[in-house]
Amino acid sequence: MRTKNFILITCLGALLFIPFLGSVHLFDWDEINFAESAREMLLTHKYSFLQINFQPFTEKPPLFMWVQALSMSIFGVNEFAARLPNAIVGLITLLVIFNVGTRLKDEKFGWIWVLCYIGSFLPHFYFKTGLIDPLFNLFIFLGIYQFVLLTQPQDNKPDQGIKKAVLAGIFIGLAILTKGPVALLVVMFCLFFYWASVSFRSVLPFRYFLFFLLSAFVVSTAWFGMDTLRHGPGFLIGFIQRQLALFSTPDAGHGGPFYYHFVVLFFGCFPASVFMFSALRNESSEAWPERNMKKWMIILLFTILLIFTIVKTKIIHYSSQAYFPITFLASYAIYRIIWVSKAKPGKISLFLLFIIGSLLSIILASIPFIARHINWIEPYIGDEFGRQALKAHVEWAGWESLVGIGYFILFATGIVLFARKKTRLNGIITVFVTGVIGLQLTLYIFTAKIEAYSQKAAIDFFIARQHEDCYVAVWGYKSYAQLFYTQKQPPTDTTIINDGDMIFRKHIPKPVYIVAKVSDRDAINEFIKDQGFYQVERENGFVFLKKEAGR
Repeated sequence: MRTKNFILITCLGALLFIPFLGSVHLFDWDEINFAESAREMLLTHKYSFLQINFQPFTEKPPLFMWVQALSMSIFGVNEFAARLPNAIVGLITLLVIFNVGTRLKDEKFGWIWVLCYIGSFLPHFYFKTGLIDPLFNLFIFLGIYQFVLLTQPQDNKPDQGIKKAVLAGIFIGLAILTKGPVALLVVMFCLFFYWASVSFRSVLPFRYFLFFLLSAFVVSTAWFGMDTLRHGPGFLIGFIQRQLALFSTPDAGHGGPFYYHFVVLFFGCFPASVFMFSALRNESSEAWPERNMKKWMIILLFTILLIFTIVKTKIIHYSSQAYFPITFLASYAIYRIIWVSKAKPGKISLFLLFIIGSLLSIILASIPFIARHINWIEPYIGDEFGRQALKAHVEWAGWESLVGIGYFILFATGIVLFARKKTRLNGIITVFVTGVIGLQLTLYIFTAKIEAYSQKAAIDFFIARQHEDCYVAVWGYKSYAQLFYTQKQPPTDTTIINDGDMIFRKHIPKPVYIVAKVSDRDAINEFIKDQGFYQVERENGFVFLKKEAGR
């Protein structure tokens, strides 16, 4: 039976995560950033260290980019290949949580957890991106789960305990190779809080902890140590400096209030986040394994919120490790309501489900209507680039509002069914399946239109320069799109590192293009007046300038 379920889950994940991965361009910054690093690996055959613009890149370790480079070597340098690794990570994640849930309780719990994960917006969405976090999060969860097993002494003979400790170290070592030492920081905090929860009594033999640290060190230094020996400490120093900067200061405007991640996780993990709170209270009928797993998941959630509340840089996916505990706790609460206590769902939970679901429906139904009457909101947009970008020619037929209307009808039906004892299971399935359908339709219908407003004009311009011998730079904003979408080649003149350096040079050997935003009017005027550029195009808030060779 379990094999049949694994096959079914694999087919379900493939159906949800793989189709249309390449239908929209990669988005600045992170998606294009990682894909560009993988592209430059393939182009230069330098796989031992990361590059961006053919210069050392010290912000991330290489594991995810290795996987992307492998995908690109098979499917070509394109959006599909850049995003496919996360679709595969999504398949593995669903199989992992089904297996863990089945071991903990039974197959019903495993399926509820899978449903909560794919039926919640952000946990599902990230498997359709080219971001680094899904792989990072999976490794951390696998490492934490080994500690869940290690703190269940009845399951651990000495040799089995060492094996689990080593596995935990391998997974955390891989997580470190994916995104950095924050993986070890998360685990150490979790271990400390778990230890504190039992009044600092011994929870596992110290030798297990040493085996964990040793295996994590061996795996992570397999690259960090080798890179330091071969290229010196440059990457390690730059990487540490970058992590400290993210921790202590908002990066490139990515700041936010202390409650930023609380809000992101509550609405981003809807509807699982609503059910989660019911699992926080103690239940007298809990068996030790499920009580222990619940404790670890609560500690993991608390740890993520603590760390990334302290970190000054606020980016949505920083707290994405919390998707595992949130969906687990939601599944735990739903399982008890349907099959254990058979109690009525709380009125507050039903109220929140209805209010937030209705709000999402209104937003989805309103976007097409507002987009067709963009002149109504234009006077309220203070940013000139934003005003110009919204004038992009995007076809809105009006029928797109049916996504929001259909979402409301199905979601409300699910709530009504869930509130009734005899149809409770059908209700919860309807609620989360509605989330799956709503997300899929939203991505397929809305994403390309959103891109048309935000970046498509610039990316189309970069693509048009692919076969032209020229320099291309952006000015006044940060982007990696000019590298990936011009398919920039390694520079033949090593004195020219950045194409932007050619803006102020005289007698340039080939044409220079600048892409700027209309809001940077003073710089644009200076380029045109003093630097010999002229405007070749202006579209959706972007201004495209050119200086001819020899000028």
